[in-house]
Amino acid sequence: MHKSPEIYFIVILGIILGLVLVGFIVAILFLYQRRQQKQEQEITRMKDAYEKEALRSQLEIQENTLKTIAQELHDNIGQMLSVVKLSLSVVPLDNDDKAYEPIRSSQEILNKAIFDLSNLTKSLHTERIVDIGLAESIRYELIAIKKAGILDVQYNDDGPEWPFGEQKAVFLFRMFQEALNNILKHAKATELIVNLSYANNVCRLEIKDNGRGFNIPGQHHFASSGSGVGLRSLYNRASIIGAEISICSAPGSGTTILIQLPFGDEE
Repeated sequence: MHKSPEIYFIVILGIILGLVLVGFIVAILFLYQRRQQKQEQEITRMKDAYEKEALRSQLEIQENTLKTIAQELHDNIGQMLSVVKLSLSVVPLDNDDKAYEPIRSSQEILNKAIFDLSNLTKSLHTERIVDIGLAESIRYELIAIKKAGILDVQYNDDGPEWPFGEQKAVFLFRMFQEALNNILKHAKATELIVNLSYANNVCRLEIKDNGRGFNIPGQHHFASSGSGVGLRSLYNRASIIGAEISICSAPGSGTTILIQLPFGDEE
């Protein structure tokens, strides 16, 4: 019986060592799981950063391409149209000449073509967007739409404009152009309302139409799928500059696109 305390001591020591071993194993598994989660998060972060940088490079290439196209249109096509216009203006014709009215009509068409080409090149050129600012770039685009009689346009801008970095200003304008293009191509709208405001350190660009609207599958659908190219482009550009975008639409109820960009440190 005098050996019982020793046995009890050994049993208790064994239990304690067992518990310590179990605790050690649990701690190792917990640390391993946390490390694995951190690795997965880091891989996801690196993947997102890579995709964002790849998208940024792609969009920069697109901007450079648009700039090149604008310059070529201005230097080549614009000059040729101007030469033709000058040639027609010096043709000696009397008012009662049979060719007078056709040539005059051709001159009017040519003037409109030159004007439209000028608007197009200005719209494509990145430097102009930066020079005149986001608000004036949007206003200029809407004036062209209104003059063409395509839509009844209302534009509200509460200014003064914030000092956006070049990339953010250009991307916001391209997003506006993409939304406008979608309206002209698909919405069958008759009215367009654009609101640009700056309040509470947030720039808000709201684009509303009274068109036929559509069902919205959700943001992730456009961000990851192959459909909804125009809307996916909006989400991609918004992601790069840190803007939030929401789209409210339903069949027969028009569409409202709201882009919100916090005003923080510029690049």
